Amino acid sequence: MTKRFLILQDGSVFAGEAFGAPATTFGELVFHTAMTGYQEVITNPIYHNQMVMFTTPTIGAVGVNHMADEAIVPTIKGVIVREIADISTNRLQQMSLDSYLQRHNIPGLARIDTRQLARHLRQTGTQKASIVDVPDDHAFDQLRAMVLTTRQVAQVSTPKAYANPGRDANVVVIDFGLKNGILRQLGDYDANVTVLPYDATMEQITNLDPDGIVLSSGPGDPRQMNPDLIKMIRVFQAEVPLFGIGLGHQLFALANGATLEQLPVEHHGMNHPIREKITGHLLFANQGAGYVVDPASLTDTSLMVTHVDLMDQSIQGLRHRDYPAFSVQFFPDAAPGPYEATSIFMEFMELVNMRKEAR
Repeated sequence: MTKRFLILQDGSVFAGEAFGAPATTFGELVFHTAMTGYQEVITNPIYHNQMVMFTTPTIGAVGVNHMADEAIVPTIKGVIVREIADISTNRLQQMSLDSYLQRHNIPGLARIDTRQLARHLRQTGTQKASIVDVPDDHAFDQLRAMVLTTRQVAQVSTPKAYANPGRDANVVVIDFGLKNGILRQLGDYDANVTVLPYDATMEQITNLDPDGIVLSSGPGDPRQMNPDLIKMIRVFQAEVPLFGIGLGHQLFALANGATLEQLPVEHHGMNHPIREKITGHLLFANQGAGYVVDPASLTDTSLMVTHVDLMDQSIQGLRHRDYPAFSVQFFPDAAPGPYEATSIFMEFMELVNMRKEAR
């Protein structure tokens, strides 16, 4: 393998062996603790313009299977691993991870001390990073001069509306960086889904006469979103069942008067223990978040906390006291697993069908 380098904005250099595409790339570097499901992580639009370092020692052993894609085209900037598997016996494999990254012009680095890098990122937080051939002053100058876009949602959202047809309740999904897993879950309930772009107007949504609305997950800082979107959420949460996921959860919180805090170390993993406050039930869920709701900001709002992360007590779920509207920070669509949080979709569809029958 060809020797290449991962450089960080603080001057750190990590030498590794190249795989995937030979491209030079820039982006934010985060680490992910998932032991399985690397393909779903790589194709998740929330990692748009980011590089992901996997803490699991070996990645690529099950190859790539297109049924597991979370987006048609991955927009991740790079993949950092300890070991890249060359051989897979998975019967569903359609190509290797190396070939997949080459096809989409995404560089990778193996033979990186991922334990050391993870400890470093825990101390420094998310950093700008680059994969380069030579870690010289010019490479660092380019990295430090890089300006990260604040238009991630606009870059990954669908430009036009499209249907995911079903024969039951009429559900509108607002695409902020939609994961295919959300559509799979709604399809399990035979929902007649229409996906709209992130900048859909109130008139466009109203014309579809939805029985329920889903605010999808997505990348970026929710505080940078158009204020008109916040106003729209306030209107529709009082009219139809509304369900926010990830970025949608954060927008739901902002629409109801809460504020957000940036995490010093972002949450990225499948193994976060989440407690449902009402029942005490514990579930493990897939997370990908750089922001959380500030608990102190909920005091004078109509929101109540439904789920908390047992690792740091961060808010993972909210519900409106007066309207059939709620949200979760984690990903309940089981793509990749765990599957135990999928019941949240059942809760949403029960509200949707109640409204449909009442009409």
